[in-house]
Amino acid sequence: MLKIMLVDDDPLQLFLRKAILEKRFSDVERVTGAAEALCQVEQPQFARNLGLVITAHLLGGIGGPAFVGHLQTRMPSLPVLVLGDSIEEAADYSGDHVYFLPRPVLPEELVSVATQMLAQDERKTA
Repeated sequence: MLKIMLVDDDPLQLFLRKAILEKRFSDVERVTGAAEALCQVEQPQFARNLGLVITAHLLGGIGGPAFVGHLQTRMPSLPVLVLGDSIEEAADYSGDHVYFLPRPVLPEELVSVATQMLAQDERKTA
């Protein structure tokens, strides 16, 4: 099973999303910011098992769009789900493997989209 990495600088959001996702997925890791997430993907053992990144649009430091850009440079085929406040923010992202959901995101919607994104990724690597 592939790992999901949650990226947000809001500890409450990380806690809630992890609790929601762990009802369906066994390997969910919280990361408290873009810099830590980028360090994690530089580790081959971590990156090899990474199947999906779920990130907030609003991140301290470099911000969501720059973070996703750096992530795509390192791992171009890695699926990324961005959670933002409005659909207009979706214009800040591009790429075949980036999906944007405006909040509020219902728990079952988060699990459903994550399941679909992981299934697409697993079909490509099979």
